Amino acid sequence: MSAAEGIIGPGPAESSGKVKAFLRLVMIEHSVFALPFAYIASLTAMFRWDGNIHWGRLLLVTIAMVGLRTFAMACNRIIDREIDARNPRTEGRELVTGAVSVRSAWTGALVAVVAFLGAAALLNPLCLALAPIAVIPMVVYPYGKRFTHFPHAILGLAQAMGPIGAWIAVTGSWSWEAVILGLAVGVWIGGFDLIFGSQDVAADRAGGVKSVPARFGVPAALYGARACHVVTTLLLGWYAVATDAGVFFWTGLLIVVAAFLYEHTIVKPHDLSRLNRAFFQVNGFIGIALFLCALLDLLVRGLSV
Repeated sequence: MSAAEGIIGPGPAESSGKVKAFLRLVMIEHSVFALPFAYIASLTAMFRWDGNIHWGRLLLVTIAMVGLRTFAMACNRIIDREIDARNPRTEGRELVTGAVSVRSAWTGALVAVVAFLGAAALLNPLCLALAPIAVIPMVVYPYGKRFTHFPHAILGLAQAMGPIGAWIAVTGSWSWEAVILGLAVGVWIGGFDLIFGSQDVAADRAGGVKSVPARFGVPAALYGARACHVVTTLLLGWYAVATDAGVFFWTGLLIVVAAFLYEHTIVKPHDLSRLNRAFFQVNGFIGIALFLCALLDLLVRGLSV
């Protein structure tokens, strides 16, 4: 490399590679878990507000959701990098291998949180005022496994804010219906985090990492996940009643119940071999399926595109 090249810095290919590595670090594709529920809240609020889809607001909700989730994942990876290095399952993560530097990860996190705050500011004053509150559990969660056996509850609280914020983004006011949906999402994600954490029991116990599976065992964690998903189903039913949802939403809820039953059939205390299918495929399917059914329900009831 010439002196001139050293002054100019990395070329486009190298910069592109760093961006791709950062996106792998934050697992950007997993936004599919939370986004559908934010869209359900947004579209339901629009239906109640004036019956029309406001695409500009929906775009800002998307930017806010992806920005906040990206910030949360980057912080999680940065704070947990030493724990990840001691766990055979996570020792290949980008911050451990050096594919992404800590400085680059913090830069990406800063860009993401600025995007989140910018979208909140463009939506309405209440969104901007509440935005810092939404950031707090995102940073607390990775530290949670150091002081409580129930970090899954902190993750659930963080995820519950998505639908609540999405509703406020549209109306500029508080909604208890959105709180019900937010609680459903939080309990759902907390429940499948119990399942996901079950694969790390040995490493967590050896490293002093706290979690329900590490403290109480895998069978207890899976029973806890089942209880969470029963509560999720009840909360989604309550949301349907509270928002006068129609037959298509209820059909979506039946699909969710079937997916939950399948998820808990393929993951057993003595056999976690299909855990990734339960975590990534089934839970991704749940969000998308319920969103499509909710959207169809709103369109049939008069939501205008």
